[in-house]
Formats: sequence, structure tokens, C-alpha cells
Amino acid sequence: MSAMMNLSPAHLAGGFLIAAGLYQLTPLKTACLNHCRGPVAFLAAHWCAGISGAFRMGLTHGAYCLGCCAVLMLLLFVGGVMNLVWIAGLTLLVAVEKLAPFGAAVAKAMGAVLIVGGVALLAAAP
Repeated sequence: MSAMMNLSPAHLAGGFLIAAGLYQLTPLKTACLNHCRGPVAFLAAHWCAGISGAFRMGLTHGAYCLGCCAVLMLLLFVGGVMNLVWIAGLTLLVAVEKLAPFGAAVAKAMGAVLIVGGVALLAAAP
């Protein structure tokens, strides 16, 4: 890791980008994104009464949101955990995926961009 807390070996960073890009294209990512995008629909479909029911619903919905965004958050180590521009870019991507009507299409397109970026980084690595 460098001083900005990013992965210094280009081949490792490229591998992270490719892995994240491939995950963006999986049915698991799509399913998690669909559940995470509509919390009201999730609550209506999975309603459980009481405190334990609320806790269970929160854990389940949180797991969907984690499945939706955890791999993207790992990309902080590619661009740098201390790099505010990289953090803002990832935040914008997550927000668009979750909130925009075309978010699912953005997720797929970003998957392709990440794969191409990872391959380019690997090709340029010494």
C-alpha cells in the first residue's frame, strides 16, 4: 500500500478492477440491487411484527445492501482510501445505481468499464 492507502502493484489493482467488474454483471449483484433499490417494497413483502421481526428485516435488508455495494467499496483500495475524488466517484456510482431509474443499466455498464480498466492496467503493468 502507498501513502494514499491504495494498492501499489498494478497487477493487484487491475485484478481488483476486473473482479469488481465481473461482479457487477452477476445475477447476485442484480438481485441485491433490486432489493436494495426498493426498501418499501421489501418491507411490504417481508413484514415481520415485533422487535425481533424488525431486527430480522433489518438484517435481511442490510445483507442485500451489503451484497449490492461491498465489492464497489473494496475499490477504495484501488484508487486510495484517502483519495477524496475516488471516494466521491464511488459514492456517486452507488447513489446512481440505487436511486436513478436507469441504475441497473449503469451497474452493468460500469461492470464493463471496470473490466476494460483492469485489463488496461494489467497490460500497462511492468
